[in-house]
Amino acid sequence: MDKMSWKGMKVLVTGANGFIGSHLAKVLIEKKAEVTTIINNKKKIGNIEILNLKGKINIIHGDIISIEDCKKAFSKYDIDFCFHIAAQAIVGYADINPLPTFESNIKGTWNVLEACRLSKNIKGVIIASSDRVYGQQKNIPFTENSPLNGYSPDDTSKICVEIISKCYFSVYNLPLAIARNANTYGPADMNLSRIIPNVITKLIRNEHPAIIGDESHKRDYLYIKDAVNAYLKLAENLHKNDVRGEAFNFGTKSPISALELYNKIIRLMGKGIKPKILETYEVKEKNGFGVQSIDSSKARKILGWKPEYGLDRGLKETIEWYKIYLSK
Repeated sequence: MDKMSWKGMKVLVTGANGFIGSHLAKVLIEKKAEVTTIINNKKKIGNIEILNLKGKINIIHGDIISIEDCKKAFSKYDIDFCFHIAAQAIVGYADINPLPTFESNIKGTWNVLEACRLSKNIKGVIIASSDRVYGQQKNIPFTENSPLNGYSPDDTSKICVEIISKCYFSVYNLPLAIARNANTYGPADMNLSRIIPNVITKLIRNEHPAIIGDESHKRDYLYIKDAVNAYLKLAENLHKNDVRGEAFNFGTKSPISALELYNKIIRLMGKGIKPKILETYEVKEKNGFGVQSIDSSKARKILGWKPEYGLDRGLKETIEWYKIYLSK
């Protein structure tokens, strides 16, 4: 496949009613692609409404856990390209409810890939994975050659997603690549259990956020615009032999603790509110990692991708968005 122009391209973005998928869909629409998604109607108000995409995107009312709904999207809209972003991505929920997480993430993936395999038009597929597949490692930052040591329900589902995807590449020659993104943040993340939207929204309301105080527990944060650019770069380079069938890390290699992150946010917001510090030993046992940091050298070298947003710049844009949104 030659490098495509997105103009006129018929693109399926699963998960376009969620955080990352909606931002990706928005950019593709701006690039004049015809975007389709599958919505299960569980959300009263989703990101399609929040980012003002309604009427600009084709909607299949269904669920990716139904193979018929997946096939319907491909046949009705003659899909050329697929970004599979949809997932049950809340780690705490996955720990309590592993079966719905496995069904959504694993079965949903094989259904999407099978619909792609049966399609006569498909030119490529990008699969969303996560840095959490690495779990605990002795060597930090993680490279794409690091073992996949994740073991929680969320981690395990993502590892299964990657194994199934590589099966479809190897056996059926389905042109695809896998994106392992760092913890992604930015405007319109409505899952307020995540630390950045949680802290920002609580500080706007002059409330005291609860955070993990353990300085050894650190994560790498990637701004949503850099994440979307990563997906597009990966898709646009899918014609290369050293991209197809491969996994790529996308991160900043700048891990930061929750307390350090909190201090950055209160400085940017000019607030003096102290957080509630949570006990941390349970978090370590459940999540199985102290420092999460990924090396994106492979993406820099092969794709020409690098993050454009430092944490302060990304947080400033995110804070301003929530101030405007909550003022409404």
